[in-house]
Amino acid sequence: MSPAEIDTLRALALRLAADAAAVHRAGRGRDLHVETKGSPTDHVSEVDREAERVIVDGIAAARPHDGILGEEGTARAGTSGVRWIVDPLDGTTNYLYGFPASSVSIGAEIDGVPTVGVVYDSVHDVCYAGVRGGAATRNGEPMRVRECGDLAMALVATGFQYRPAVRARQAATLAAVLPAVRDVRRGGSAALDLCWVGAGLVDAFYEAALAEWDVAAGMVIAAAAGAEVLRLEVPDAPSPLVVAAHPGLMPPLLELLRASGAA
Repeated sequence: MSPAEIDTLRALALRLAADAAAVHRAGRGRDLHVETKGSPTDHVSEVDREAERVIVDGIAAARPHDGILGEEGTARAGTSGVRWIVDPLDGTTNYLYGFPASSVSIGAEIDGVPTVGVVYDSVHDVCYAGVRGGAATRNGEPMRVRECGDLAMALVATGFQYRPAVRARQAATLAAVLPAVRDVRRGGSAALDLCWVGAGLVDAFYEAALAEWDVAAGMVIAAAAGAEVLRLEVPDAPSPLVVAAHPGLMPPLLELLRASGAA
């Protein structure tokens, strides 16, 4: 696919992410219908579903032959070689509580290769975007990963899953990580965590057992901003493990995660 065609995908993702962010804003403060999925603490709201509908309808109208995978149930095969991976509201629990960290995440693969990513922070009206082999931007301005090669000085973001058994493993990993780094942050949106690595708001991110839609866009954006980004299948541990950091920070961070049993 040519650079011009990739730019067309990026432009479509930007437009649809803004449309879905408008759905987020319209739903704030309303008495929303909320259901659970997977566990009693894993929620889905009518805003999740409406935002996915807006994105899916927009993709189908503009590119009817593309595949689409959405967190809230969309699964369409395509014939074009392009597949969109959509999280219409990453950070649903945050959204329901009014905690200011939720986002729209739209990624596009070309022949199985993650190529375009857009993540829209709908609380702060900040849009992150990136293209494989190209640049990463924050509201249209170039952004770059923070220089950091000293793990002891690194601010590290992470997150936790809903299943109690997985959370217990993640708590053990955190107990090993926390004494070895500057501090830890937990925002509650993996898509934003990855973008924050790329923007230099944190130095690194790790989290296990994430779904494709959680990271498809953010991994592209972080990598385009100069971060090293890994997605690791780890035997006998919650997987996949997604890690993003400045390249100089990745070796000691991986060593620490391996020592903790997470990697």
